Amino acid sequence: MSDIRPELRYAASHEWIRLEDDGTAYVGISDHAQDAMGDLVFVELPEVGQKMETGDEAGVVESVKAASDIYAPVSGEIVAINEALEDTPELVNQDPYGDGWLFRLRINDKADLDELLSADEYREQLESED
Repeated sequence: MSDIRPELRYAASHEWIRLEDDGTAYVGISDHAQDAMGDLVFVELPEVGQKMETGDEAGVVESVKAASDIYAPVSGEIVAINEALEDTPELVNQDPYGDGWLFRLRINDKADLDELLSADEYREQLESED
């Protein structure tokens, strides 16, 4: 079973988000998503300063098997990207919830987080997909 962290919120499209004390949030793809993709070979990230609405395409991850769009789980402004992924996209495979984060954004409305899935709800989604 995939590693599903209880402190995170999840989008149905397999992105995770972790709110920080300063009102920004880290975003990445779930362990399940990186495992399904296989070995990542390229990551395209949004630009710092870019404004995103919930569901906007925020980037692309490519593996030896497929390419998959990454979506913004909530609305906000991109304040940082994980530049290490340019040279080492495999960090997403190795540590999807840590060093493999994709981008950080300043959330417009923290209430948007309530629209995302809890760890239990995300687990239920994955079980129903099997």
